[in-house]
Amino acid sequence: MIKGIHVAIGVADIERSVSFYRDILGMKVVLELDITDDRISKVIGTEGAKCRIVHMKSGGAVIELFKYSEPAGINRAKSIQQYDHGLIHVGLEIDDFEGCLSRLRSAGVAFLGLPIQFRPGVRLVYFRGPDGEVCELRQQSAVKPIVDLVGDGDKSGKSLKSEYLVKGDNHVI
Repeated sequence: MIKGIHVAIGVADIERSVSFYRDILGMKVVLELDITDDRISKVIGTEGAKCRIVHMKSGGAVIELFKYSEPAGINRAKSIQQYDHGLIHVGLEIDDFEGCLSRLRSAGVAFLGLPIQFRPGVRLVYFRGPDGEVCELRQQSAVKPIVDLVGDGDKSGKSLKSEYLVKGDNHVI
């Protein structure tokens, strides 16, 4: 069973990316590694690979920033569209939508579209990070929808209505 998830982003300038995720989005640096031995080469299957890794954390969210010194990478993120196949965005659950949106605007961040209420209790907007990676800023407020699965009940007379309280890490699907 999966216990958690993190996202790794390859970056051109690790200090710029650390500053963005720390100063604008409020994440903290929790680990920094310079990999100059053969560990990363063994993991990714590329001879001679070397990189710097910075782990950024906020709540249960972890973003790993990778800056490879060998081999030099290319930026594909800027050409990725939301309708492409594969990983298309990094979702960031936040608790102050307006404050975070204001910091992103002040920093001159490029937005893909408008901030909207996507469904009751869920506000979101998509934007591009420092290397063109698409991020989703999302705030979900507490709502209590009742989902009626099969009408008023089953043959035993028990109700089949299911309640979903949405807050924090719980998502209504």
